[in-house]
Amino acid sequence: QVQLVESGGGLVQAGGSLRLSCAASGRTFSSGAMGWFRQAPGKEREFVATINWSGGSTYYADSVKGRFTISRDNAKSTVYLQMNSLKPEDTAVYYCAGRTSGAYSTLFRQYDYWGQGTQVTVSS
Repeated sequence: QVQLVESGGGLVQAGGSLRLSCAASGRTFSSGAMGWFRQAPGKEREFVATINWSGGSTYYADSVKGRFTISRDNAKSTVYLQMNSLKPEDTAVYYCAGRTSGAYSTLFRQYDYWGQGTQVTVSS
């Protein structure tokens, strides 16, 4: 079983940057795809970015493409989300998620384990 712990959230002004980290414990991290999702108040959880097991393939939601970058360091069992040019509409709780499959996915139902979430607030 894998446990995920996110960090790096906080309050930032519009146009600023944040880097989220998600540290995993467990021996299956390096073989599984990872993803980031977010949920704003009153809204459904939505896909943000995903990366396959090796880090060689990534996919982004249109709303963050060109501004966010997902990456992973399998030696450190950590996945990152670099967020640049942040907008107020990026405000949400951000969740890290992992799959036992190595293929990336945009569907939250295909993820097997989740972190507790970290709050990102972007002020205008």
